Amino acid sequence: MKLHLRWQLLLAVVGFGLILAILSFQVQSAGLCTTRVPASGGVFAEGMMGAPQRLNPLFSDSFPVDREMVNLLFDGLVQYDHAGRFIPALAESWTVSEDGRSLQFTLRSGLVWHDGEPITTADVAFTYGLLQQDALPAADAVKALWQTVTINAIDERTIEFVLAEPYAPFLEATMRGILPAHLLQEVPVAELASHSFNQQPVGSGPWRVAPGQDWTASRSLRLTPNPMYWRGGTQIPALDFRFYPDEESLLTAFANGDIQAVNSVSDEMLPAMTAVPHARLFTTVDRQYTQIIFNQSDTGFVPLRQAEVRRALAAGLNREQLIDQALNGQGVPLTGPYLPDSWAYDQAIFAAAGVNTANSNELLNSAGWLLPEGSAVRQREGELFQLRLLVLNNDAQQRLAQAVAAQWAKLGVEVLLETAATITDLREKLAARDFDVALVDIAPSIDPDLYDFWSQEAIIRGQNYGAWNNRRASEALEAGRQTWGMGQRRPSYNTFLNIYADQVPAITLYQHVYTYALSSEVNQAEIGPIYEPRDRYQTFANWFLLYRDVTIACPAEENS
Repeated sequence: MKLHLRWQLLLAVVGFGLILAILSFQVQSAGLCTTRVPASGGVFAEGMMGAPQRLNPLFSDSFPVDREMVNLLFDGLVQYDHAGRFIPALAESWTVSEDGRSLQFTLRSGLVWHDGEPITTADVAFTYGLLQQDALPAADAVKALWQTVTINAIDERTIEFVLAEPYAPFLEATMRGILPAHLLQEVPVAELASHSFNQQPVGSGPWRVAPGQDWTASRSLRLTPNPMYWRGGTQIPALDFRFYPDEESLLTAFANGDIQAVNSVSDEMLPAMTAVPHARLFTTVDRQYTQIIFNQSDTGFVPLRQAEVRRALAAGLNREQLIDQALNGQGVPLTGPYLPDSWAYDQAIFAAAGVNTANSNELLNSAGWLLPEGSAVRQREGELFQLRLLVLNNDAQQRLAQAVAAQWAKLGVEVLLETAATITDLREKLAARDFDVALVDIAPSIDPDLYDFWSQEAIIRGQNYGAWNNRRASEALEAGRQTWGMGQRRPSYNTFLNIYADQVPAITLYQHVYTYALSSEVNQAEIGPIYEPRDRYQTFANWFLLYRDVTIACPAEENS
């Protein structure tokens, strides 16, 4: 009997313990909550129109998609900041000799390629040395510049460039991405353009090409973060670029959720994109502007050689209305040949020289171009004021040209549109000066040197398609490129701008804007000013696509 009682007591104690444990667990569980937190994983897919050809900084100049990819994969010696000034990239510093003919760069320590090999000045000398080779299929102007430069690799971190004469714009040439000599130095120069490196390159930039893919066939290129750049890691392990043949298929892929971003939203695509519920749009100014060039040569309309006529035509255009009517508001009114982020930009000069719409008619009347009663077109000695406006055959340019023609018609100026079928056709007509006025898009250099656009020499060997022949302006541009330092160069560019503003060789209409579309399913994505493609991903380390549930202690309730 006693033994039986002991078992009953033992069972009672165990049961009581279980009850206490269950009650304790319930008390503890009552203080726990579940919450969602960011989780690593997923693939961020971005769509763009077109596809790259070669992922190589030596061959990307003429191909917009190639330039985008190259900017993500490669670094040059320098880069530029948002004030248009050059700042370190692979080089930590540089100096210019007293005579202005020698530049010496010092590389940052500890630099490595995506494959882990060290980056040295041998790579720099190899890359820029290739641009001196006639056999390299690169732009003649680029090779002509580098062929005048002597390259001296002093040690593994120090390299010197000796110029034939002082040339301040040379610094911009060192932005070009550097190639790995250890992978390409045995490749014949003439074979570089067709080498497999261009499909699976090794660079030093913030992104790497993932191995084992044939993006030319799949029309999808996967990049992974360079751990030397993203030292804190990223929550999204891969970035896929997917290439589409047209805007319709690109928009459909975004609307369906096949991609989480659209690389560039055109003004034509904008209304449809804003209708997509999950679209977030980030808009910033672009490094490009549109202007109207006056042909002042003997192949153009003779009155355009008169500055007062050019001033009248400039004053007769309302930039804000052009942007609203033709571009869905996607542009920023701009005057002059420099973008606002250039240190040479000075709007006060144009404000002082400007004329307003009210005196456009007075200027044309004083030039002898009168509007007879009952006529819609001005005349002088029986000649009609008719302008041939050369414009590229795309929707945006055509709409803009028609809006310009409508505004000039109010001044009594008749505009005859002449369309260039392709960009090549446009360039040929510009070079032949087969136009009176031409609507062109300009992507100016970061350095304010405009010698190749507006000097007297550029009329023959350059892009002075309007044949503006002004000796003082030409001399100012020449002086500006032969001096180093913003303080020393600024007076030359102010002189140039004063002459330009007074003589009006061209009318700048607007600065382009760039719009990036991002899906709301991409969390914690904030995008600031975008001056180059890699700027889109400045905060990429914070972006995430996935969540996971975790258990935490419930927050204490506040006493009322």
